[in-house]
Amino acid sequence: MHKGRLYVFTGPSGAGKGTVLHRLLDEVPGLSLSVSATTRVPRPGEQDGVHYYFISKQAFEQKIAENAFLEYAEYVDNYYGTPERPVEEQLAAGRDVILEIEVQGAMQVHRKRPDAVMVFLAPPSLEELDARLHGRGTESEEKIRQRLETARRELEYQRNFAHIVVNDTVDHAVALLKALILHNRTENNPEAACSR
Repeated sequence: MHKGRLYVFTGPSGAGKGTVLHRLLDEVPGLSLSVSATTRVPRPGEQDGVHYYFISKQAFEQKIAENAFLEYAEYVDNYYGTPERPVEEQLAAGRDVILEIEVQGAMQVHRKRPDAVMVFLAPPSLEELDARLHGRGTESEEKIRQRLETARRELEYQRNFAHIVVNDTVDHAVALLKALILHNRTENNPEAACSR
């Protein structure tokens, strides 16, 4: 049994990470999306344990004290983190695991796990990002302004990533990411690309 590969996907809020990754999961067998924990309030339609583990700030800080996260970050007044144990179990079972996380957390994983494949998903422009955030209709103007300010800072981290994918269209972004994963599988284990 070959061990799975860890992929770290990040980029500014509104860059389309969720949309792209869900398409990728539908099209590439043998991929698991790690479920993060957060202290933020669920958005309409989000389910606990599916989209995130929604927990209190107190519970999150207890888990930090227990060293239970592969990474964690505070972002726009909320905590986000990746529980380590489920990720390691999936990798040991031979599945590739994707972490969809904020830039701060991605840099923590990069330091702890230099074997992780680092991918930055970028919007075509800040103007397009602004339009996408407004199009969601889920946040106040103040929250959107905070997210855009954070995005400006996050875009400066692109140079730390081996792979930068501009999400100009979902189809194009998915095709590039699919090619990357299949290439890595073939490189690591020629039989795995066919068998997974």
